[in-house]
Amino acid sequence: MNLAPYIDHTLLKATATPADIVTLCQEARQYSFKAVCINPQHVALCRSELAGSGVLIATVCGFPLGATTSEQKADEARMSIQNGADEIDMVIAIGSALSGDWDYVQADIAAVRAATTGKVLKVIIETCYLTDEQKERATEAAVQAGAEFVKTSTGFGTGGATLADVALMSRVIAGRAEIKAAGGVRTPADAEAMIAAGATRLGTSGGVGLVAGQQNTAGY
Repeated sequence: MNLAPYIDHTLLKATATPADIVTLCQEARQYSFKAVCINPQHVALCRSELAGSGVLIATVCGFPLGATTSEQKADEARMSIQNGADEIDMVIAIGSALSGDWDYVQADIAAVRAATTGKVLKVIIETCYLTDEQKERATEAAVQAGAEFVKTSTGFGTGGATLADVALMSRVIAGRAEIKAAGGVRTPADAEAMIAAGATRLGTSGGVGLVAGQQNTAGY
């Protein structure tokens, strides 16, 4: 299976240097990955490095904790788009989800949705912290707020994507949005299983190894 069109080639570490980002972009060009996923500081550099390649630029907001205000998330997303981002991966208000304040969770997503009109919005629900019922509610909130994708994980929590979570999200979404499985995709077989369960994007820092049929040892 050709995995490259599913992969968001990811580098979100605090230690990423401009040289690391250039390498990431070169790899994305070489393997025709769907997108790179990087921190907002690096959006403009990626725009320059990826010009004409067809590789999309995804960046994050409210990352990785989801605990900034809705206004701050919206401003962060808006500025990233101005710098050249095609897609925004936002983190939900996790504490609000855990306390059952679903009105706030959905309004928070809607604020970023309003700031990203015409661009793809992916909503990270950070499944490792949620019960199945909370995962269902968070997924529904993202769909109701108009997101194109619901994403499992930041890669900075206590766990990444699981087949069970992707299947749960797919059942709730029922074709109304897409799913990005992020973190924990270690082998090509893992990747294919996530896709079979309903994922249409894979967030991984080990994309080069995966498309070569090797195990992802990159950590995310």
